[in-house]
Amino acid sequence: MSSLLAKCQQPNAEGRIQHVTPENADWRFVGFDVYRLEAGQSLQLESGDKELCLVLVAGIASVATLRAEYPSIGKRMSPFERTPPYAVYVPHHDRIEVRAESALELAVCSAPGHGHLPSRLITPADVGVERRGKGRNQRLVHNILPDSAPADSLLVVEVYTDEGNTSSYPSHKHDQEDSPDETYLEETYYHRIQPEQGFCMQRVYTDDRSLDECMAVYNRDVVKVPRGYHPVATLAGYDNYYLNVMAGPVRLWKFTWEKDHAWINSDGYPAAK
Repeated sequence: MSSLLAKCQQPNAEGRIQHVTPENADWRFVGFDVYRLEAGQSLQLESGDKELCLVLVAGIASVATLRAEYPSIGKRMSPFERTPPYAVYVPHHDRIEVRAESALELAVCSAPGHGHLPSRLITPADVGVERRGKGRNQRLVHNILPDSAPADSLLVVEVYTDEGNTSSYPSHKHDQEDSPDETYLEETYYHRIQPEQGFCMQRVYTDDRSLDECMAVYNRDVVKVPRGYHPVATLAGYDNYYLNVMAGPVRLWKFTWEKDHAWINSDGYPAAK
């Protein structure tokens, strides 16, 4: 199995099913956890030297930090309702209690925190919604924590790709530091599949093919992207959702296309081939 693929685990005592850290991913910035809680179950977290973005993938919860309370937030009971989520931004050196008020699927995104931002609630109205692509490269995007919103390091977005379509495509990368064309951003993909028994395909590869991995990704698996291109392809009968977390030394999403496939952005696609 590829070292870039983190399989969904059975919930531990806290309900955690995914645990990606800079140490176990062999990188510097991104951390990512997922918890599945039952109604009435509570979870205590500390941000330490990280900032956090808590994304309610599905379910309703009350969230309290040292200085703020966000009672009974959440609305969608499945990410495939395709409505923007509720999320909570939490600064470094804070404590958090999450109490599930229904079955809850909670993503905890983390990256280095160093500023003086307060915690805040991100409502569905705060989430930018856009449709990207054309032809079989169309997808729906929810910008939860884009580089235009205040944070120290984190970028958070979720994407929906219908059966038979591609996304994170044409192939692009963001793995160069001190480049006028790219920023260095590590990235995780948390995948959900509908119906749940399906899978999608994701490839991670570099120009020189020193990294070239193609993975069958099942429900609640995580793909780690340390560098290179990273397109996703869905299969007939199965829709795909993924939650992306990115972070690096500069909080800016700046990328370059793989030259061979950049033509798919042109006005001639999909009619001209």
